[in-house]
Amino acid sequence: MYFMFVSGVKMDLLMIKKATKKQWYIGMFGMVVPVLVTCGVAYLVRNSLEPEMKKLSSIWGVSAALAITSFPVLHPIIRELNLLSSDIGRMALATAVIGDIVGMYGVIAFEAAKQGEFRLMAAVGYILSLIVFFIAIFGGSRMLMFWIIKMTPEGKPVEQFYIVAILAGVLVWGFMSDFFGIALANGPMWFGLAIPDGPPLGATLVHKCETFISDILMPFAYINMGLMTDVFAMGAVWPTLQPLFLIILTGYLSKFVSTLFMTRFFEMPIREGVTLSLIMSLRGQVEFLLFIHWLDFQMIGIPQFTMFVLFSTLLTSIATPMISMFYNPNRPYMINKRRNIQHTPPNTELNLLVCFMEEDSVPGILHLLEVFNPTLHSPFLIHSLHLVELVGRAAPVFIDHAEEDNRDKSNMDEETGTIHKSFQGIQEARRDVVKIHSFTSVAPKRSMYQDVCELALNRKSCLIILPYNVSPMASMAGSDMVQNNVKSLNYTVLEHSPCSVAILVDKGEFRPPTNNVRMSVAGIRYHFAMLFLGGADAREALACADRMAGNPNVSLTVIRFLAFNGEGENDMEKKLDDGLVTSFWVKYEGNEQVAYREVVVRNGEETVAAIRAMNSESYDLWIVGRKLGINPILIEGLSSWSESLELGVIGDYVASVDLGSSASVLVVQQQVLRDKEANSDGLQGRITRYVNSFF
Repeated sequence: MYFMFVSGVKMDLLMIKKATKKQWYIGMFGMVVPVLVTCGVAYLVRNSLEPEMKKLSSIWGVSAALAITSFPVLHPIIRELNLLSSDIGRMALATAVIGDIVGMYGVIAFEAAKQGEFRLMAAVGYILSLIVFFIAIFGGSRMLMFWIIKMTPEGKPVEQFYIVAILAGVLVWGFMSDFFGIALANGPMWFGLAIPDGPPLGATLVHKCETFISDILMPFAYINMGLMTDVFAMGAVWPTLQPLFLIILTGYLSKFVSTLFMTRFFEMPIREGVTLSLIMSLRGQVEFLLFIHWLDFQMIGIPQFTMFVLFSTLLTSIATPMISMFYNPNRPYMINKRRNIQHTPPNTELNLLVCFMEEDSVPGILHLLEVFNPTLHSPFLIHSLHLVELVGRAAPVFIDHAEEDNRDKSNMDEETGTIHKSFQGIQEARRDVVKIHSFTSVAPKRSMYQDVCELALNRKSCLIILPYNVSPMASMAGSDMVQNNVKSLNYTVLEHSPCSVAILVDKGEFRPPTNNVRMSVAGIRYHFAMLFLGGADAREALACADRMAGNPNVSLTVIRFLAFNGEGENDMEKKLDDGLVTSFWVKYEGNEQVAYREVVVRNGEETVAAIRAMNSESYDLWIVGRKLGINPILIEGLSSWSESLELGVIGDYVASVDLGSSASVLVVQQQVLRDKEANSDGLQGRITRYVNSFF
């Protein structure tokens, strides 16, 4: 009951309104065809079935149950497989909601038929009870929920008394649904649907009880169901179970084939079609409840119940790993076209994507964009993406603020509105050189990187800027840098990004002197240091520094680290480094605000010593490449103590308290081209080419 209640709280029935025609066709065809086929097979073997199973109401109930995939079953599995933010995951959830609504009418018809088998007035009484039940839940209880939300101050949690009362109400509605002859779990689920999803009420309920329900209560429910099964009882009555076996097999196969047929009809890739068909074949908690309900109705016995449970469990156990095999959520965002700062012509529009999870990160990012020096010859097109953790809802939400309607505005909280206005303020102040396009993504933290990479890919961004938040405790001597949950997002974006990535470690100094985020950097003098250790990431970092050096208020010092006697150098990387550094120096040779010098070191210890010596010059920002292509001699002995994978060895050091610098840090990774991995001669490259040849 509590599982169905929480599933109802998280479910968004408006997904039906948002569903596309393709989702409707796939959902309906994937239900109607299996029902008809299963009913036909059941009718052919009807004389071999148990007396209770021969009834038309029983045949209809079993056929419908085998054809419908329930939202409460799919959502936990899709979330576990990290598919919530993927196209396949969204389509599966929307199709499941359609199936739940249609299936609800099927369950009502089945219950009414069972009630009216002996007395017609019993079926009429059941329908009337159902109407009263619906009015009480969606008329009375839902209004009460809105009153609770109204009584909760904005930004404050819902009072514990209301939470406890609602959780107790689950038991009341479970009792009432059973009392009225409605299936026991229907009342709690409909009660959950009556509660507005998301914050403050829905999110609080899910946060308070979901873990307890899934990790404590549900295992006991599974144990109880296991105790109800009897595998050995199946052997004694196997001849009578064979027709039922054929019906179940027909139902599941027809479900898979009909869904696959419709995906091919809409010309979906075969890999995605098989994945969606497998997802729609999954079975779980809702089906188990139905089997128990049939057992209570004496429609089936223990042997039949055991067969249904084993079939469903086996099917899900096989389908789940196959889904992971056919569809990888880490789809190839990497591309072969160059999208980075280094290879972007100087007098063209610069396309940037900035992402953040907290409001606190916005001032530093806005200031970084200012010093990046947008000009009339090279204006900025900035896509800002506010990432919000999905809590209290089942389906992710992606909002384009340029096209949002009233429905989407209900998903935008006060913080999102404030951030959106901050970026719009920059556009108003710098309208001639800056254009802002704002988005909000409400998704699980685990899959946020998918929205980031997808947006960067579709909008053809050349650089993604991410914050790396530092706790105030980091400024205290002897304490370690503390980062928030954005770490996993940064690392996964770095792994899958279709363009270059820059991570800003904002220590609080790299911000405007006032809280006015609209002001420019005019009149403020900055001194930046660029540490060039060689390789693709260092070249991209130098290209970013080159952009900033064009700002008249920025003075830049570039320090190139070279290994003693050229030890450990890669000839190709060295030639690329020499070419870029030479062109940079020629460009700024007569500019007094740009300085260049070289440092020769023998190991990582001397590299650190050289950086420490530079720290006395009081820089405002360190700019470094992350890791790709660095001569290993330059960082020899440093990797063992480096803690932050996303900042790289040098980025981690200059951002740490060990250096004692109050300057912020910008760590840059150049775009990784897809063909560098796929075209390799290694085993992974060969497997990739072999699989792609079939799909």
